[in-house]
This record gives sequence, C-alpha cells and structure tokens, in this order.
Amino acid sequence: MTLADAFESHRDRLRAVAYRMLGSHADAEDVVQEAWLRLSRQEPGTIDNLGGWLTTVVGRISLDVLRSGRTRPEVSYDDGPEYTVTLDDAPAPEDLAAIGDSVGIALLTVLDSLRPDERLAFVLHDVFAVPFAEVGPILGKSADATKMLASRARRKVQGAQRPASPDRRQREVVQAFLAAARDGHFERLLEVLHPEVKLTAHTPDGTFVTLGATEVATRARVGAAAAHGHPATANGLPAILSWTPEGTPLSLLVFTVTDDRITEITARVDPAELARMDLPGRV
Repeated sequence: MTLADAFESHRDRLRAVAYRMLGSHADAEDVVQEAWLRLSRQEPGTIDNLGGWLTTVVGRISLDVLRSGRTRPEVSYDDGPEYTVTLDDAPAPEDLAAIGDSVGIALLTVLDSLRPDERLAFVLHDVFAVPFAEVGPILGKSADATKMLASRARRKVQGAQRPASPDRRQREVVQAFLAAARDGHFERLLEVLHPEVKLTAHTPDGTFVTLGATEVATRARVGAAAAHGHPATANGLPAILSWTPEGTPLSLLVFTVTDDRITEITARVDPAELARMDLPGRV
C-alpha cells in the first residue's frame, strides 16, 4: 500500500475529527490537507502507528486554528434555520457525546462554548476514544490534567439545555392534519389549521409561501404524498420525515402548533438541500 493509499484510508476519520473541533467543513478539509502535507515530508519508516500519528497532527492543527480564531463559519445554503432532527421512537442519548459519528448542529453549538483545550480533550476522548495519555501531549498537559479538562467539558455539554419536545397534544394535531391530507378530507384540514396559517415550501425551483387555511388545505390535499413519513422532532417542533423507496430523504415537514391549531408549516422538499442536512436514516 502506498503512503497516499494509507492516508486515504484514514481521511474520513480525520475529517470527522477536524469538523467536530472546528464546526466548519471548509476548515476541516484544510486541516486534513495540511496533515497530508506534513505526512508527505516524513521519512519512510519513521511512523509506527499512522492512525494515531495523523489524529495527533489533526488535533494539533485544529487546536492552533481554534486558538488563533481563524475558523470560518459554515455558509448556510439558504436563509432558513438549521434543523436537528430525531425520529420520535429513537432512544435519546444519555449525553451528547454518544451521538458519535452522527453528531449534528446541536452538539457543535454546545462545543462552541468550550475553551479550545476543553474542546480538544472532549472530542478526542469522548467522541473518538483517544486515550488521555495520547491527548495530553497535544495540549502539553499530563494525562490527569487532560482528564480533568474532558470532565469539565463533559459537564458543560451534559448541562446544556436540550430543545423541548413537542407535547402529546401537538403531535395529535399534526397526526390529525396528516390523516386528513391523506384521506382528502378538506373540512377536517380546515379544523386543525389556523385561519392565518403560513406554509413555506422550499423546492428545487425556489421558496414559495402560501397563506390562509383554505389555500394551505388545498395544497395539502394535492401534496398528500409528502405526508407519508415517520414522526420526528425538529428543533423541538413536531415534524414528519419521509424517504424514497431507496432510502434517500424525500421531504421534511416541520409544524408549529398553537392552541390546538397549526399556525405554520415548513416543507423542505429540495433533494439537494435535504442531502446537505444531517438527517436520520430510513427506519
């Protein structure tokens, strides 16, 4: 195996480490590329554990970037919010570190509140299971001091307030709306829609806004296929996530319910946009 092939076998993990440290795909790619450049300058046969060596290098470069404040914020693909989506019957992790490789925007937001050394200790140890004895030298600290940093970071992460979950009544209202849409019951749709409900649809052709219960109910009946999906929670709001038969995300519907009426619906049905979101896989 060539050096380049060996590096490529570690690229995905290195990119994941850098992204969780920096919260930016662009910065993560830069860090991984710098790690490759440093590796290519090493004398052959001088590295016994390539994976550990590369993880250390990526950790050090990421730490330098954090300390220098040179991170670049992610550029949103539109003006809408980022969503943290979980399926309603999926078990909630006991702590955010358990999300592991599927870590999303919520954990990254919490990590932003950590000091660079806390963030490195937490990410490498709790998310990627790097021993404290290996994390310590990156920070210039002992294993015990590094363990204390990770423990402090863990308390901050666990103490971060999670988004509130929709209550049972909100879910019942959404389910009533979806059932009426699938069955084509116009009157039932009007019963659960607020008279001034707003529907915002993000499609491949652009963003379209529909106002009023009658107009939204009409569109709901026409687009009932998108209502077939799995109950989910998106940023604390009731949602429905659906997939194609091949398992590709098809649509994400997010609902705002006030006083037993749906006041707002956000429909994301642009395949390119959905592909960029960190969405759960098909169940």
